[in-house]
Amino acid sequence: MPYISNTDKDRKEMLEAIGVKDFKELLKEIPDEFLFKGRLGFGNGQSELEITKQMKCLAGKNKNTSDITSYLGAGSYDHFIPSIVPYLISRPEFQTAYTPYQAEISQGTLQSIYEYQSLVCNLTGMDISNASMYDGASAMAEAAILACRSTKKNKILISSTVNPGWIDVVKTFSQSMKYEIITTDVTDGAAALDNFKKAIDDDTACIIVQNPNFFGNLEDYQGVAELIHGKKGLFIVAIDPISIGLFKKPSEYGADIVVAEGQALGLPQAFGGPYLGIFASTKQFMRKIPGRVVGVTQDVDGKRGFVLTLQTREQHIRRDKATSNICSNQALCALAAGIYLNTMGEEGLKEVAENCYWRSHYLSSRIKEVEGLGLKYDKPFFKEFVVRSKYCVDKIMEKMLEHDIFAGIPLKRFGMAKDEFLVTVTEKRSREEMDKYIETLKSIVKGF
Repeated sequence: MPYISNTDKDRKEMLEAIGVKDFKELLKEIPDEFLFKGRLGFGNGQSELEITKQMKCLAGKNKNTSDITSYLGAGSYDHFIPSIVPYLISRPEFQTAYTPYQAEISQGTLQSIYEYQSLVCNLTGMDISNASMYDGASAMAEAAILACRSTKKNKILISSTVNPGWIDVVKTFSQSMKYEIITTDVTDGAAALDNFKKAIDDDTACIIVQNPNFFGNLEDYQGVAELIHGKKGLFIVAIDPISIGLFKKPSEYGADIVVAEGQALGLPQAFGGPYLGIFASTKQFMRKIPGRVVGVTQDVDGKRGFVLTLQTREQHIRRDKATSNICSNQALCALAAGIYLNTMGEEGLKEVAENCYWRSHYLSSRIKEVEGLGLKYDKPFFKEFVVRSKYCVDKIMEKMLEHDIFAGIPLKRFGMAKDEFLVTVTEKRSREEMDKYIETLKSIVKGF
């Protein structure tokens, strides 16, 4: 390996070669408020051993869900991950696989993607699934764009009970395309059919809903599909994939496109990613869905083989004419979900869903015992619910964390009421942990 010099003269020559005066000029496109002005504080000339020790010390100050009992949710969940999932996805043939453009040398990766697609179709009841997207929010945005392009309409109607972070992503994706985003009113924590009737018109490309919704409530979408189909638009449904273990598949109430965040299916929370965007639709949109699709075929000897199909929409071929910016292969996350679903099976997924349902209802019933706290909505819910408090929510969260409990998420972070927080209960929470939650909460509010 040639020696690489790192003198001031060399740096200056490198900057001149790319046409900039100094390093700061390379960062000119980044707003000044996002630039770090201080020093990192690692000192000078430390060895790899020294810097590793220092980084571990700093990381040890963080509190995470491996050490703290978590009731956090809002799209990222602390579900149990069977040990077979990290074991299999860590195998080098999967972990290092790139986008499988050459089918003859990518049969293993292509087969895993094909099986993932098949599992997603079984899960959602839809005809076709793509090979995965970046996350649930971008999957929803891509679904909205597909609806506008397919219907040649410009209005996207979104229920206000959809995760507000996801709504923001839809707005960001749609901004350059001049699509109009309209959010409907909320009626007691749900999106009523009448709210859609008031907002819909002949230029509406789609209605987007979430079930269970952001507040955890289960919604009845009877009549919504017929309403939007009457305007020749599409019905897009976002789901929690775990909930399908107990409740109807979105295909059963007329969904044209189903999207979801697949993190709950065997992926760690990992500070927000990488995650898995699930995208499935009816066969009507087979040639319009974003990302890539893997199909099964036969070779000249009659043996089964797997190939990328319909890839003319891909950015690596059509570039500016592509229907999506999805080009990187995220099949490792899809593989994790596939392993999880195969490991759990229908009965296992149902058992996980039942545990989430009954445990969350146990904790919600006990929260009513705490003076000054209660549930905001009197509605069916799956694993999340909103708590209303007469005490300062931030103080409650702070005090609960002192007892190693992530008690919930203050809804004011999403521009909502200051006196409310969202609580999530997964199958990992034991009765003893939930009883500790209540007793700790009772002792804390006594001090207010």
